[in-house]
Amino acid sequence: MAKKKSVKGIWTKAEVTLLKKMFPNNVTVKVAAKLGRPVENVKKKASRMGLKKTKKHLKSIGRA
Repeated sequence: MAKKKSVKGIWTKAEVTLLKKMFPNNVTVKVAAKLGRPVENVKKKASRMGLKKTKKHLKSIGRA
């Protein structure tokens, strides 16, 4: 199934939903790859939305 290319800078509802679901418990690189967006764009969008990594996830990657 081909990925639908979004207009530059515009996030679809489906992308936002996936970001909300995946971001707290996954490595940002993995989330960016799944969304087909640059890592920095994913970090910025997540930050603007107030999303944070869970303590459990941070601990699992040695950052808590």
